[in-house]
Amino acid sequence: MMAMAMAKSTPFAFTPLHLRSRLQQQQHHHNANFPQFKYLAPSPHNPFFLLNVSPSSQFRPFFAFPRQRPNFAIKALDSDAANQESVHVGKNESYQQWDSLTAKFSAAANFPFLLLQMPQIILNARNLLSGNKLALSAVPWLGMLTSLLGNLSLLSYFAKKREKEAMVVQTLGVVSTYVVLVQLALAETMPLPYFLATSVVVISGLVLNFLNYFGILNAGIWRFWEDFITIGGLSVLPQIMWSTFVPYVPNSILPGATSFVIAVLAVTLARTGKLSEKGVKFVGGISGWTATLLFMWMPVSQMWTNYLNPENMKGLSAFSMLLAMLGNGLMLPRALLIRDFMWFTGSVWATLFYGYGNIACLYYLNIISKEFFLSATVGLISFIGTAFWRDSVVHGYSSPSASLRDLVFGS
Repeated sequence: MMAMAMAKSTPFAFTPLHLRSRLQQQQHHHNANFPQFKYLAPSPHNPFFLLNVSPSSQFRPFFAFPRQRPNFAIKALDSDAANQESVHVGKNESYQQWDSLTAKFSAAANFPFLLLQMPQIILNARNLLSGNKLALSAVPWLGMLTSLLGNLSLLSYFAKKREKEAMVVQTLGVVSTYVVLVQLALAETMPLPYFLATSVVVISGLVLNFLNYFGILNAGIWRFWEDFITIGGLSVLPQIMWSTFVPYVPNSILPGATSFVIAVLAVTLARTGKLSEKGVKFVGGISGWTATLLFMWMPVSQMWTNYLNPENMKGLSAFSMLLAMLGNGLMLPRALLIRDFMWFTGSVWATLFYGYGNIACLYYLNIISKEFFLSATVGLISFIGTAFWRDSVVHGYSSPSASLRDLVFGS
């Protein structure tokens, strides 16, 4: 192998004559003993995948390995961002076109998300200018803060994966949510100490994430930031879940305090080498999963509120729910293509239960028309079906279910 690499990297024009013949013989002997692998598109009848050893080098041998069948272990639950780079299998023209298109879909998600937040920002600005600060108390600053923490955590996740379109979406979420918090602070509905602490976290998070994306951040500082968002996310999630059902459950900070202690202990054990390799990877994926679960809990909380107070549904904007469905749905094809189970799970959940779920509730209560509901239903089913069909085609599968299998169990 070393001889072959030397023969590849050393130009024969500058090789002495007595070595040139030997190198040619060694290369010929190597090629005779090792068969040349050609591209075999992965399919249910051809369980092989291709591995490009060094995409940036001149020497690019391809190796074929048998696909490992799922052994009831969901490999996708390991969300270590460092090990989930976008994998381009069989870089044929069809795959590259779909890869480019899914990236554009993710970038296009910025538009519905921006439109989703802008009406609230404009309304808050009007109330502030008119001196009606009390109106802003209807916006729960704690809920906005939770959303902000989720956006920051996912921004770090996608920055580490070099998914720039998804980074832009999360950055937009951070900035737009922070603008609302600024308005709440001006209205004095958000305590000033909490706002100042939030400002430090937001500015630091944005700077650190983009420095890390461009590869100019110290590794130790990045690890500290990862530990911070891991502890923060794991502490907030159980508390938010518990608080949703108050007063049916006692009002207590015990869930948050308990999870905080567990998070600190887990991070400490991981950083001091007390955990196994799988344990370290699990802790490394906590921040991304907690952020995803925070967003997944939002529709649960909304559905619970709808169940308790159906009349409040009249104040829910069908257009806003449609935008939420569109924004999350546009990111589904990309998450499926790069086999990111965490991203896919969060996007599917928000698309079906937050966006479409609330549209279905509005239709059930006769708040929206039948035409609006049917159009949303047909459009959603068609888009998701097309995404799975196209993904199976570019991977050489005969059935979209094979793409779902790869997503859950790994390639």
